[in-house]
Amino acid sequence: MGAIAKTPQPPYYAVIFTSEMSEGENKGYGKMGDKMVELASKQPGFLGVESVRGTDGVGITVSYWESLEAIKAWKENSLHRVAQDKGKSEWYARFGLRVSKVERDDFMNI
Repeated sequence: MGAIAKTPQPPYYAVIFTSEMSEGENKGYGKMGDKMVELASKQPGFLGVESVRGTDGVGITVSYWESLEAIKAWKENSLHRVAQDKGKSEWYARFGLRVSKVERDDFMNI
């Protein structure tokens, strides 16, 4: 990842997922993450995603959506639910989710 998502003019929504990895191997985590981005990008209402993880295991992923309905549909996607369950049981020590309405954005190329 690492690229800044190209989003439309606001308003739109941001889902901010913050996580702390559990101790241990976290087998399959990266592969599942890639699969979830690929799957989300095919969902109606998906606008983009940005993701980073620090060396301390704390990560933030922000996905952008056209509507609250699109976010709900993504949350309920059966393959996404498998990833959620695996995150709870194997990958994360803790995590949090925030949903925000983006009313303004400003970008500058330098």
